[in-house]
Amino acid sequence: MIDATADHAVSATAAAFVPPPRRAAWRRLQALAAAPQPHLWQRLAAQDQARTRALTFEAAGLTLDATHQALGLTEWEALLALAAESRVAEQAEALRRGAPVNATEGRAALHVALRGSHWADAPWGETINRAVRQELDRMLEAAERLRAGAWPGTGGAPITDVVNLGIGGSDLGPRMAVQALAAHAHPHVRVHFVSNPDAWALHDTLRRLDPGRTLFIVQSKSFTTVETQRLADSCRRWLTDAGVAPERQAPHWIAVTAHPDRAVAWGVPRTQTFVFWDWVGGRYSLWSAIGLPLAVAIGRAGFEQLLAGAHALDRHAWEAPPERNLPLALALLGIWNRNFRGCPTHLLAIYAWRLGEFARHVQQLDMESNGKRVHVDGSPVAVDTGPIVWGGQGLDAQHAYFQLLHQGTHRVAVDFIGVCQDDTPLPAADEHRRLVHANLRAQARALAIGRDPQATAEALRAERLDETEVRRLTPHRTYPGGTPSNLLWLPRLDPFHLGALVAAYEHKVFYQAAIWGIHPFDQWGVELGKTLARTVDNSACP
Repeated sequence: MIDATADHAVSATAAAFVPPPRRAAWRRLQALAAAPQPHLWQRLAAQDQARTRALTFEAAGLTLDATHQALGLTEWEALLALAAESRVAEQAEALRRGAPVNATEGRAALHVALRGSHWADAPWGETINRAVRQELDRMLEAAERLRAGAWPGTGGAPITDVVNLGIGGSDLGPRMAVQALAAHAHPHVRVHFVSNPDAWALHDTLRRLDPGRTLFIVQSKSFTTVETQRLADSCRRWLTDAGVAPERQAPHWIAVTAHPDRAVAWGVPRTQTFVFWDWVGGRYSLWSAIGLPLAVAIGRAGFEQLLAGAHALDRHAWEAPPERNLPLALALLGIWNRNFRGCPTHLLAIYAWRLGEFARHVQQLDMESNGKRVHVDGSPVAVDTGPIVWGGQGLDAQHAYFQLLHQGTHRVAVDFIGVCQDDTPLPAADEHRRLVHANLRAQARALAIGRDPQATAEALRAERLDETEVRRLTPHRTYPGGTPSNLLWLPRLDPFHLGALVAAYEHKVFYQAAIWGIHPFDQWGVELGKTLARTVDNSACP
């Protein structure tokens, strides 16, 4: 399963690790960042066609407009040199060949195989492809039975409500995707998510459901996650209290885990237990049987399109030249802003209502992967690593925290994400879409160009204010601008392009880890929290 040549390559890479500040391209970027820079509005006003071409990218239907970034061609070329000097392509090759790139746990990170199992020349090999296809087919067959009303509960009535019990990667990815693709969802089988063991979170879901028509999916890689086990135990009692004896509850349970024996011991039939492998990290597991709730919602054809979109982006990430590589551009621009422009946080401003959970998914993907303080060789990091990732609905945010972006003291980098075509059946849908798109573009431009004191004073005079008022108000109505942003567009919100979008951010995170020289596939801080939760006093409040 793990390629010995690639294994050696990873070991050699770690042994020969050079911290970022000792790389020539890094020092070049430091010098460029320290030199006088034109204001971002000047770069935009220049309408430099060569710069526009260099900073516009396309992949798997996605379009990235990076012209609102605070850099020119010289800086961009230096960033590309940094990627080459950091051996990003070599590290990507090790990943897809199945090397143990998750070095602290001695595991591969082959989530890309989950969406590439029909690739005849897959570098991870046909053995993995066969295993992935077999489990994918089992999972999709179960989803189709549920969608067809052919999965009866104990009383004989078909299942109409599927409740996903899971936390972290067993919740965020599927939840995000089910919401994003709600327009493609089954009209009669509803999917619900409960991740938080707070009793109200579970109660507010169960109180609306019929026990005889409800099926629970317990999602836990280890099948020992305390929060998920607590939820599952309470749901089993809920069924029992409704008159479904424990020995008759089998039709109401499915498990997804890397340890099927534990699920069977808990009471889930082996035929209703689906597996994924230790080489699939939780935050990368949407493409595995963890995606069962999504498959129930959108069906086999939709789920296969999700995988196809992600695989198309994978192939672009591996085969496009560096200067045209969309996820590499996201990674390099993020490093430019994080390490050379002083932006410790990264905002995802989503201008598509159904993509509202995407920011939370990327927050886990990015911060759990790259929130690291030591390099691959165990030495303390010599540079800042993963940023704080946050965000949500852009139009709502304009009336909440965008004021801080325009006139606050924090430096923030922004990804504006929009969807070009809208399939909403509202009669005035086009008018709504135009309003949303106008706000996206206007905010990106306003944050970039700002308004200097002279222009502010002129605007105040145009309001017929006297000079005393002009002088008094000018400082309060001046906007510094210079906020860097990406404009990332999906042509439409469908399974294929959602798959491509999620995969683009996965590759971005991996590329950044490769450049910073950190391990993105472990999460020892999370594991510490789990351990302590089992040992601390769980008595009532003081």
